[in-house]
Amino acid sequence: MKSLEQLHEICERMRKVVQLREENVKEILEKAAMCESGKDADGNTYRTHVLVCGGTGCTSSGSARIRERLEKEIEANGLSDEVCVVKTGCFGLCALGPIMIVYPEGTFYSMVQEEDIPEIVTEHLLKGNVVKHLLYEETVKADKIIPLNETNFYKKQHRVALRNCGVINPEKIDEYIGTGGYEALGIVLTEKKPEDVIQILLDSGLRGRGGAGFPTGLKWKFAAGNDADQKYVCCNADEGDPGAFMDRSILEGDPHAVLEAMAIAGYAIGASQGYIYVRAEYPIAVQRLEIAIEQAREYGLLGKNIFDSGFDFDIELRLGAGAFVCGEETALMTSIEGNRGEPRPRPPFPALKGLFQKPTILNNVETYANIPQIIVNGPEWFASMGTEKSKGTKVFALGGKIHNTGLVEIPMGTTLREIVEEIGGGVPNGKKFKAAQTGGPSGGCIPAEHLDIPIDYDNLLSIGSMMGSGGLIVMDEDTCMVDIAKFFLEFTVDESCGKCTPCRIGTRRMLEILEKITKGQATMEDLDKLEELCYHLQSNSLCALGQTAPNPVLSTLRYFRDEYIAHIVDKKCPAGVCKDLLQYKIDPDKCKGCSLCVKACPFGAIDMANRKAVINDKCTMCGVCVESCKFGAITKVEEESENDLSAYKDVWVFAEQRA
Repeated sequence: MKSLEQLHEICERMRKVVQLREENVKEILEKAAMCESGKDADGNTYRTHVLVCGGTGCTSSGSARIRERLEKEIEANGLSDEVCVVKTGCFGLCALGPIMIVYPEGTFYSMVQEEDIPEIVTEHLLKGNVVKHLLYEETVKADKIIPLNETNFYKKQHRVALRNCGVINPEKIDEYIGTGGYEALGIVLTEKKPEDVIQILLDSGLRGRGGAGFPTGLKWKFAAGNDADQKYVCCNADEGDPGAFMDRSILEGDPHAVLEAMAIAGYAIGASQGYIYVRAEYPIAVQRLEIAIEQAREYGLLGKNIFDSGFDFDIELRLGAGAFVCGEETALMTSIEGNRGEPRPRPPFPALKGLFQKPTILNNVETYANIPQIIVNGPEWFASMGTEKSKGTKVFALGGKIHNTGLVEIPMGTTLREIVEEIGGGVPNGKKFKAAQTGGPSGGCIPAEHLDIPIDYDNLLSIGSMMGSGGLIVMDEDTCMVDIAKFFLEFTVDESCGKCTPCRIGTRRMLEILEKITKGQATMEDLDKLEELCYHLQSNSLCALGQTAPNPVLSTLRYFRDEYIAHIVDKKCPAGVCKDLLQYKIDPDKCKGCSLCVKACPFGAIDMANRKAVINDKCTMCGVCVESCKFGAITKVEEESENDLSAYKDVWVFAEQRA
């Protein structure tokens, strides 16, 4: 077991190593003497650290093989005593993986391939010549190479929850301690009373980062005020929103931050046992959590009598099977208990009767990741960031029709335009921004007219969306908003636990109406029925999954009702997405008879007649023929409508008034 004094010694030794990877180029080079005295977690001294992303995204692109090849080339060039290879978590810019950063220069190599390694080792690591053609292009200027934190993707970010991701080796506890890790736990156990800790969180303004944004300190206060022989601290790592990977990346890159925060929570509410409910679909996160828990126990940071304070606290993992409904707090606790993951009626709330009917608090990974820094730096530091009612920063998983996909952490109050156009690099291929979906299946679409809205909890709710866990999907002009609503309803129907009738039956009826609309078979009465069902689900479903399932439909109806009416009245999909309202035509004057489209079609839907391509009735509208044609002879066109739109003038006026 490590004492506080021993922890401080590790921190002083490791701080010099970790700082080598954090500071900007100029400061690092000015402190070269510091680098010579800094030793890594194994006691070795190196002049150069090569950080290779070991997150899920880069691992799937082959970063493990790259790291192995790198170590072999370093050894072959006699650099093993001078250069160390560090496996880290996610750097954030996932679109450019596999990623490698060389310190102290801070050189950012992107889309690295195994065959690039010999050149990087011999030219950069051995001779000191940066391999410019392999660098992230935005860091390369005419006269210099700029630091990563000066690029558009990073310069407006402020990393709190992600501060150690891409900086430390998450599998070495000493590196976490070198960043000030477990200092907050030491402060709490030796200097603070439980009520002091809760007051710090209340003063900080931290709100839950997993959904509705309930004040974290208030939740802890409720649980602390309920007497019981046993209380529990739970972590929701069951991140199920499509396109969301914020919590997974924190667990992969900085697992000890979550363990430390849970121990602090246990002290604050009087709990001795914690559970992390994590998806079995996250094998890297699970592995690193297992390693981190074992290391923390070995150091006496989990277990009995932590820091000789008399406080006992331990953590166990529980693996989820991937049910989206288990992201709801009562369903999650039911699953931990060994039962089918279904929500329970509230009240009583978990702070009174939660896991095993005992007082329980549940926060998500990102919420916990903020807490050690709040304790160390003070609540005023955290409250100085963000807006009046939404303090601190928020991590978003930026995806969809955007140049820079990846993880971003920005202060609350940053506008959607800044996220999309500056950090995200804008919409590719010259397309126009159409909408952004926040909050996943529980959220809503934000149209272009609200691009300048500051992102915080209350602002998003006011325009029909929500923060959710932090997925942010960008859509361009080629996106059909009816199809988007249908996509999220399909997901909700599949993930409904079926316990309550409004969700089990209502979501399916809504999906059936959306399918009719996208096939051009619906009527305006169906649209009214769809909207009525939305409000019925919101007010009658048992849990948040059902209550928020209508949000994507309601938000698209609010801002893109004209697209719904076009599908219903004109039998057309304005974005050209809904296959039942489209057809492909081949211009015989442009067709050269090359038969490339015939060979490319996977369904045998194109025949050759008189040396010209002709589409038959097997066409599934997959679009492969359009991509294969080199002469622009095949085009996607909307089916001709027999309806006269002028007859629906009153319908359009009425719809505009309702919108």
